[in-house]
Amino acid sequence: MRWIADDVPDPHATGPALTMATRARLDAELVRRGLARSREQARELIEAGVVKVNGTVASKAATGVTRDTPIVVVEGPKDDWASRGAHKLLGALEAFEPRGLSVAGRRCLDAGASTGGFTDVLLRRDVREVVAVDVGYGQLIWRLQNDDRVHVHDRTNVRHLEAESIGGPVDVVVADLSFISLGLVLPALARCCNPGADLLPMVKPQFEVGKDRVGSGGVVRDPALRAEAVLDVATQAAALGLTTLGVVASPLPGPSGNVEYFLWLRKEQGSDQTGTASGEGDRVEQSADTDELRSMIERAVAEGPR
Repeated sequence: MRWIADDVPDPHATGPALTMATRARLDAELVRRGLARSREQARELIEAGVVKVNGTVASKAATGVTRDTPIVVVEGPKDDWASRGAHKLLGALEAFEPRGLSVAGRRCLDAGASTGGFTDVLLRRDVREVVAVDVGYGQLIWRLQNDDRVHVHDRTNVRHLEAESIGGPVDVVVADLSFISLGLVLPALARCCNPGADLLPMVKPQFEVGKDRVGSGGVVRDPALRAEAVLDVATQAAALGLTTLGVVASPLPGPSGNVEYFLWLRKEQGSDQTGTASGEGDRVEQSADTDELRSMIERAVAEGPR
């Protein structure tokens, strides 16, 4: 049986029944129609609330749509950043720069560069160069790909990075990684850093707390769980000789409304190039007092989006 308008079966048709029109994810359909250059950008548009499906603002990238579903991208205020993610790093820099963080003139690593939001911010902060690493391919926007200060390493797994593979150690690391715990990539990031380097990894609680503790829609709503996730990452960082100097919530939520947090870490002079601390005694000295660190994190969670 075949289908006619409004999914009503045609009583005069013969033969086996056909299924309704094939449905695709909204983010994939935006790319197919040329409304977004990549699924990453499509998700950013959806998160920004500028995508309408059947006249209603869409909230989920996984929403099923057909090829003839009315989809509109509403023109918003002009934003010339490479991606919405730029505003996340801007928020972290605005919080940490008054306390002494500076990226100007330094060699940087953007781990999980994607379309280049973080890379864009770093370049406008007058860094010397950016090594843009991503497991995907061809996502970095053309303007950044053609910037002489940007060195692109596509199809590269951050977990296996070595300083030699990216042209030598870096002075600053920014990281926006999904579907992986930061504990699995921090050793590689630390290995790629010079002593005294500053690291700004974005902690995503939904990938840290375990699937059994993530709420409906993939969102970690419990502030205590979020604080626990950030503390766990900071503790693992301390074991690598990375001291926590600050914590701040991202000003923009992640997918589905998850609140995310930036850690400001510094690789101490006593740390070697293998991503390990010099010794147990040094590790204790380099780590912030646990109670002080917990208090710092809980304050960031309380002051951030709920």
